[in-house]
Amino acid sequence: MGAATGLVCALFRLCLQEADRLRDAAVGWAHGQAAFGFLLVVLAGGAAALAAWLVRRFAPHASGSGIPHVELVLRQAVPTAPFRLLPVKFVGGLLAIGSGLALGREGPSVQMGASLAHLAAELSRRGWADTRVLMAAGAGAGLATAFNAPIAGAVFVLEELVQRFERRIALAALAASATAIATARVLLGNQPDFLVAPLEPVPTLGLPLFLVLGAVAGLLAIAYNRSLLATIAAFERLRAIPAEMRAALVGAAVAAVAWFAPALVGGGDVLTQRALDGAAPLALLPLIFLLRFAMGHASYAAGTPGGLFAPMLVLGAQAGLLFGVGCAAAFPGLGIPPAAFAVVGMAALFTGIVRAPLTGIVLIIEMTAAFTLLLPMLGACFAAMLVPTLLRDAPIYEALREGTLRRQKALSRR
Repeated sequence: MGAATGLVCALFRLCLQEADRLRDAAVGWAHGQAAFGFLLVVLAGGAAALAAWLVRRFAPHASGSGIPHVELVLRQAVPTAPFRLLPVKFVGGLLAIGSGLALGREGPSVQMGASLAHLAAELSRRGWADTRVLMAAGAGAGLATAFNAPIAGAVFVLEELVQRFERRIALAALAASATAIATARVLLGNQPDFLVAPLEPVPTLGLPLFLVLGAVAGLLAIAYNRSLLATIAAFERLRAIPAEMRAALVGAAVAAVAWFAPALVGGGDVLTQRALDGAAPLALLPLIFLLRFAMGHASYAAGTPGGLFAPMLVLGAQAGLLFGVGCAAAFPGLGIPPAAFAVVGMAALFTGIVRAPLTGIVLIIEMTAAFTLLLPMLGACFAAMLVPTLLRDAPIYEALREGTLRRQKALSRR
């Protein structure tokens, strides 16, 4: 099951990379066609409508990240989804993210891994206890493949999906993640997702700055969670407009952004890498942050397949870079490069939004190989988790689970 998940999710990543390349090439070609080219690019953004149609017609559970649905299945709060979810998630995610929506590959990968595990359990005639273990491990293998982060995949299963330590699930998650990564690296290679220049350990006097960064990230996380839920609620109130039309409008708006700045759309790995390099345009960075913030919310609320992890890592890296530039100007004697704040900002914002600090820390370290930042990362994640907890802001997947459960009950009544 781990090998199958690694193969499917690695192919998904390769297809997304090719879709990004084709989208950029198409936008470049369209610039030579003047106004007609702009119209073509905007119309091509309507591919998101096809993704929304696939979800509505064949697999409603494939909408959005899919992680809340997997969590509900593991809790036996909702039934498992039909196996047609797998191709819908693959093709729909490719259409949505490939067309430029600001969504992550990890949500589809997690749900596809869980679906493959469910299929393996059915074929081997396992009972529910074994099926649950397999599905949790398959979901972790999907996350591991999405970010080339095997340990984070296993930690995610225990910290977020089942929210307690179970020895059988831990063993299965480690086995599935290791096998998935071994399979995926044949196709993807074994480089970390982001290349970060070697960073020196942070001086002791500089550590309090990372606590402040964590507190800022905690406040940003509250704003992110509440505005995302408000955006989803606003889209749901537009029932008079078909889901496909809503997705088409969002896709067209994102395509218009791609016409002017192709790097700003899609999952956002290019933006994250630029922030980690310190090569982001600082004067425009606040505007880019706000644009990605709004675009990510609208993309998720459109109801197409796609996750939240990759877009929130973009925001975390950009917020950390801005904070780091300010600290470098205010405290030049400390000698802390802004890139260090960008790396820590990714883990801190992730922790504040998801409330899964171990997953966030391990994930970012595996993605960047920035092991020297472990101590400041711990402090920042502590503050990022403390602030929203004290302000009674619910973790995003907890809130999304409640919404998924409400929609499931509404479907059942129909």
